[in-house]
Amino acid sequence: MPVSSDRTVLFADLRGSTALYGSLGNAQAATIVTQTIALLADVVIKNTGRVVKTLGDGLMAVFDEPQPGVDAAYEMQESINRILAEADTGAPALKLYIALARGEIVEVAGDCFGDAVNVSARLLDHAGDNEVLITHAVYERLRATDRTRFRSLERLHLRGRAEPCHVYRLEARHEDSPTSTLFTDFTDSSSADCIRLAIEHHLPQSFSSAQTPVMLGRSPESTFCIDDARVSRLHARIEWHGGNFHLADQSSNGSFVRFTGRSEVVVLRRGVCMLHGSGVIGLGASPADPKAACVHFDVIATPTPAR
Repeated sequence: MPVSSDRTVLFADLRGSTALYGSLGNAQAATIVTQTIALLADVVIKNTGRVVKTLGDGLMAVFDEPQPGVDAAYEMQESINRILAEADTGAPALKLYIALARGEIVEVAGDCFGDAVNVSARLLDHAGDNEVLITHAVYERLRATDRTRFRSLERLHLRGRAEPCHVYRLEARHEDSPTSTLFTDFTDSSSADCIRLAIEHHLPQSFSSAQTPVMLGRSPESTFCIDDARVSRLHARIEWHGGNFHLADQSSNGSFVRFTGRSEVVVLRRGVCMLHGSGVIGLGASPADPKAACVHFDVIATPTPAR
């Protein structure tokens, strides 16, 4: 007989395995992926959770309460860094994506179904590189000290749901942040005050740190609406934290950033990049594509007075 109860659902997914297989070959890549998934499963069990099923490059788990699930997410992040460092392959690194939701689920023959399962799975689609996203139902039941580690994001519209979902993101420690090592030659004591965005044939708009997140997308609900077939409805978001603006891709086709004075293009596929100076963001295609939907940006920063 089906059993229903309020549980916390965790989905974890490894991305980058395709590149790993291409670089290392099937045997070695499969060993790394299998060992990593097994390690994540051990973390679930250690934190009093149950692995419902593995999903190729990921897994689904349930916990009675949110706190053990979030504790497991912390440990998963630390563990994957360790196993990849020990592998020392020199190959492209795997990225870990984690999402947690809480609500009523139904267990049938060892599998789990219900709204919390659907929300967690859909939320995972919005996670960036090495990000942990949680819903408000998870957030409100965490220890006070743990709640301070999460930052409230905008209400996301998840596929298949009429109502938007209030989402929180785990703020990475500075030394662990994937964006803290990007373009380190540009980092200084400046604080970004606002960002100016413009698309062709339109007047630029300026957004202060208090006006973030700025949503870029095809949806009329986006802060900055771009009508192009290659642009997702909610394609990317620009956020402000740590004194800087950051672009987080959450699209199907990716985001592409080219900074003024540089020829290389930073490719983001569910990844995050710090925006500095000026440049152009290609949504769904590289700025080198003459038909790409492009947003020009200019970050206005005020240097911190010398002490």
